Amino acid sequence: MAELKTKPSEDDAEAFLDALPDERRRADARQVCDLLGRVTGEPAVMWGKAIVGFGRRRLRYDSGRELDWMEIGFSPRKANTTVYLSGGLDTYADLLTRLGKHTAGGGCLYLKSLNDVDPAVLEEILARSVANVRTNG
Repeated sequence: MAELKTKPSEDDAEAFLDALPDERRRADARQVCDLLGRVTGEPAVMWGKAIVGFGRRRLRYDSGRELDWMEIGFSPRKANTTVYLSGGLDTYADLLTRLGKHTAGGGCLYLKSLNDVDPAVLEEILARSVANVRTNG
């Protein structure tokens, strides 16, 4: 079985965020990082080269494969900030209608700008995702 490329690294999450070239993307990433730190109570850890993750959990697939994964994380991509949520997007349907401008798919929430979303609703989505992981594994 191939080795998973996205795993925790010793790279510094703060340095990664500081190095983001776009000022708006950097500011949004800092806000999301601070928010996830508050919601999880965990430190930011780099997963691979471009994902900032919080917490850790053990995933077990029906096939029997197991791997370590973050409880929640995000990546400040060029086009948007991608937030990796747990469970299906149906888990957040009631909140996504109130969030503001976003797209979603495949368990990911895509935010072009944090100025376009309601910060309280975003925090509720993130908290629900973390609670889902901690309750359901």
